[in-house]
Amino acid sequence: MRERVIALLKTLKWILSRNLGRIVWNLFLAFIPLGLSFWLFRRGRSRPVVWWLGFVVFLAFLPNAPYILTDIIHLIYDVRAVDSVWTVTLVVFPLHLLFILSGFEAYVISLMNLGYYLQRIGMKKFIVAAELSIHALCAVGIYLGRFPRYNSWDLITRPDDLVNTVVEDLIGRIPLAIVFITFVVITILYWLFKQVTIGVLWQRGAIDFYLPAKSFNR
Repeated sequence: MRERVIALLKTLKWILSRNLGRIVWNLFLAFIPLGLSFWLFRRGRSRPVVWWLGFVVFLAFLPNAPYILTDIIHLIYDVRAVDSVWTVTLVVFPLHLLFILSGFEAYVISLMNLGYYLQRIGMKKFIVAAELSIHALCAVGIYLGRFPRYNSWDLITRPDDLVNTVVEDLIGRIPLAIVFITFVVITILYWLFKQVTIGVLWQRGAIDFYLPAKSFNR
């Protein structure tokens, strides 16, 4: 029993040493749009210049949240690298799933905040269109991040290269297929996560988080 615990701790140390830096950095990038969504969409209705600048930053960093889904490749690698089923069950899966679910939930809450804002300003009918449009933009962003390896800040530091890559890559069948599949996956997972989140809010009596007071009372 002691040997198993020691082996488990050694495996945990190895996994953390290999993944912790990447996990912390990717979660940090995923939580940037989450934090901005509270500042942008949970305050007053006024939209000064600084609000629009914040909104642009929000859109630029938002793909980092669903991008975490692609880190499943690291989960697969770790599962193959570990021999023990118990280690995979007790260490590998929980660590990676917590990371992936946390990142994607940040995406879900960010868009729910946007939906809250649209309801509050009387544009509820545009919520679905806005969500689908953002899913599509994030699918493109995930492709650019996973394959050409662009970052959000390349919109400022390498705008010409980024535009050229988008124009040249997205006319090919394979990139378009990847973007489309990514869009479908994001859309389905977002809907599922959103329903679960709304259900949790209902149970906790915090549905006002999703529905503004006026919309809820109707």
